[in-house]
Parts: sequence; C-alpha cells; structure tokens
Amino acid sequence: MKLNPYLNFYGNAEEAFRFYQSILGGELRVMKMDDAPGADKLSEAERNMAMHVSIPIGDGQFLMASDCLESQGQQLTFGNNNYIALSPDSRDEADRIFNGLSAGGEVEMPMADMFWGDYFGSFKDKYGVYWMIMYETTPAATNVSEEAGQLYESQ
Repeated sequence: MKLNPYLNFYGNAEEAFRFYQSILGGELRVMKMDDAPGADKLSEAERNMAMHVSIPIGDGQFLMASDCLESQGQQLTFGNNNYIALSPDSRDEADRIFNGLSAGGEVEMPMADMFWGDYFGSFKDKYGVYWMIMYETTPAATNVSEEAGQLYESQ
C-alpha cells in the first residue's frame, strides 16, 4: 500500500506545486480543468484552474492536489487537521526542506532535537498547508529491536 496526500486549493494549486517542486524536486504534472469534459460550461478563470497536479515524493508515492470549483459547490476550508509529514534521510536535508517550505509561512515549532529522539519541526506554509519535518536520529526499527533484546535479556 502507498500513501498519497491530496490537497485542495482555490485557484493556486499549480503555483503552490511549482513552489513545492522547487524545494522537493521531481517532475511536476499539471492537468487543467479545461482538459475535462464539460469545461465549456466553466468560467474562463475556472477553466484555467488545476484539475490535478502532482509531484513524486518517494518510492511510487506522490503529493497531489486540485483546485476547488465554487461553481460546482466545492468549498475550500483550511485547517490544522491535516499535516504532510516528511522524513528526510539526513539532518541537513531536514533543515533544507524546512527552511525552503516554511519561507513566507508561519513556523509552529522550529527544527530542534526532541525529547523522543527525533530532529523535528512544524509549520504552516504560505499556501495554508501544514507540514511536519522529522529526521529520525534513531530509526524506529532499531529502537524496537533494542527494546526486544533488552526484554529478552531481562527474562
């Protein structure tokens, strides 16, 4: 199973994803509402909105989005009920991604070593999307196997 976070925007999905691509890399794919059947019934502004945008974010995984169409009864509500959590392969990469994506946004928690062992930070980007960046200083599998070994030795 693969997880592909999907975001909604109102008219700036492509702009947001060009920004994300500038930090995260990958090939940006964009399909406009004008490419869909029935697009002739949409306003000029809505025809130019993104029907689907995506960039790769991992092995067969993608960050995806589209623009909401008010004419179709779609409403966009931003909130902190969803975060995109990225786990880079290094501390330097965590800093690079955090600094890049948080530019122009609101930092909730700056990157710092946390009591649970990870290097972690969170923010809302300039498009209203919430992110968590976490570099695992001790991989979870190592923690689990160490705990299992300690439990076995104590018996």
